[in-house]
Amino acid sequence: MKLPFTTVKSIAMMLVIMALGFDAIAQNHRGGSKEIGYQLGTTYYIGDLNPDNPIKSRPHIAQGGYFRHNINSRAGVRFQVMHGVVEAWDEDSQNSWALNRNLHFRNKITEFSVQGEINYIDHVLGNPNDRITGFLTAGIAYFNHDPEAQDVFGNWHPLQPLGTEGQGWIDGVENYNLACLALPFGAGFKVNLGNSISFQLEWGMRKTWTDYLDDVSTSYVNSSLLMQARGVLSAQLADQIVELPEGADSSEGMQRGDPGRYDKYGFVMASISLRVSKKPTSCWEQ
Repeated sequence: MKLPFTTVKSIAMMLVIMALGFDAIAQNHRGGSKEIGYQLGTTYYIGDLNPDNPIKSRPHIAQGGYFRHNINSRAGVRFQVMHGVVEAWDEDSQNSWALNRNLHFRNKITEFSVQGEINYIDHVLGNPNDRITGFLTAGIAYFNHDPEAQDVFGNWHPLQPLGTEGQGWIDGVENYNLACLALPFGAGFKVNLGNSISFQLEWGMRKTWTDYLDDVSTSYVNSSLLMQARGVLSAQLADQIVELPEGADSSEGMQRGDPGRYDKYGFVMASISLRVSKKPTSCWEQ
């Protein structure tokens, strides 16, 4: 996947700033620890089938795990893997245009990320004096996805090979990537539950550079040509308009999505983490 130079530059600058910030904080605060954690929660999505309200996404269970290296009591680095499903249906919308478009999708997403964390106040796992803190997190992620839609018999089918908007069979329209980069960012809080265990609640959003988490981006193509190129199923899943506008004899060229806005996804996760570094000490200068 090719990212714009300005985007690559922004990512590099963000990572440099985070590294400098961690180094500066590390010189002024107590040492940290190492943890492993398990996360459980739900996913949400913002895109063409749900442009504004993440609560309207159909929720699915998400889970993941992470290894966190607390550089000190104020900063840390987290290596994380997450898996979840995002799903949305036009039939859940209150917008008449979306209801008439009548599309839907689900997408299984697996994500690998490296994120920096900054605590609002000093927090060392197990220290009774560091009971609770809020934190901010940001980093870079790599994720795999594969949007699907359901046929009239209830079977789910991968959409990318079907070229629903001309990808792969119209000259100049390439297939979209199923492996992409994203910028994760979020906030949450941590609570010490004992000498070696803590609880964490976190909200996170992922800024992506794809408009095809939902397989919807541009406009409808010619149904007959699509059927010839990719089969009857592709034509059926690409165009499910309930009623054509007055005077129109086909949907070809009509708006299907908004190519000016990339899709986003995110998680709301609760987690339990376990300290795996050296045992806590009475002085807590670790």
